[in-house]
Amino acid sequence: MNDQMLTFYVTNNMSLPLQNYLKDVIGVPKGHLHELRMSKQVLVNGEVPNWTKPLKEGDKVIVPILPEEISPIATEIDIEIIYETEHLLVINKEAGMATHPSSDHDFRSLSNGVAHYFKHNGITSKVRHVHRLDQDTSGAILFAKHAISGAILDRMLDERKVKRTYLALVEGILSTQHGTLDKPIGKDRHHASRRRISPNGQEAITHFKVVKTFQKEQLTLVELTLDTGRTHQIRVHMSSIGHPIYGDKLYGSKRKHHRHSLHAWKLTVPHPFKEEIATVHAPVPTSFGPSFLKLEEL
Repeated sequence: MNDQMLTFYVTNNMSLPLQNYLKDVIGVPKGHLHELRMSKQVLVNGEVPNWTKPLKEGDKVIVPILPEEISPIATEIDIEIIYETEHLLVINKEAGMATHPSSDHDFRSLSNGVAHYFKHNGITSKVRHVHRLDQDTSGAILFAKHAISGAILDRMLDERKVKRTYLALVEGILSTQHGTLDKPIGKDRHHASRRRISPNGQEAITHFKVVKTFQKEQLTLVELTLDTGRTHQIRVHMSSIGHPIYGDKLYGSKRKHHRHSLHAWKLTVPHPFKEEIATVHAPVPTSFGPSFLKLEEL
């Protein structure tokens, strides 16, 4: 990427027209192709191309990063960036902050802070979070920095190539050191913001393993990975086996804490355009749980 341009070299002779190459090989979203075509800034070997003519091996394709109006409204908020490239951004979200605005009058979400960062750094793009974290969940959250990387990262998330690892402090001592929870999750018709295990719900798969047990306090520190990304998935699954997350009143916690003890600890992200993978850790905040956890050892 250079001066808001992406450069690609056709590596094998698939005889694909430019339109198909950008959509099927690069991963440009279908709706964005029209904007690129109308911009007349896409070049093949330095010339304005015939979009229906098959490309050849070795052809040089240049694709612009088209400017967009930055949204949502930019608000100066202190955000902790833990990884950044030209195409993506990973932020360590603090507990208590929403990922995106909850209404037209909400200007204090993480997305508002990212919008300010974009504006301040000359990044003319909408704010695109690739996944979300609940308001009281802290940790690593992935944002795309332009439409093309956003579409590719969305697809990688669906294909489970973006891997998310969480830490949770749960009530009670688990009877097994590791396991998989494969329980569909649906809406709770009796509570607007709550989810529940439902045979008619969406597939939801969570893998867990015990990190440490605290017999005296009757708490367990658990590491979890997701195959799916349902709303409140970890919280619902752990509650369903009798081990709600510490401080999670919505799902049955009996312990008082100013937040629920769930943290997005590690994020593994493939590069959108290269055969490279980055693994990023988000430091566990002191607000995560009681002081006996010794967070510096995690």
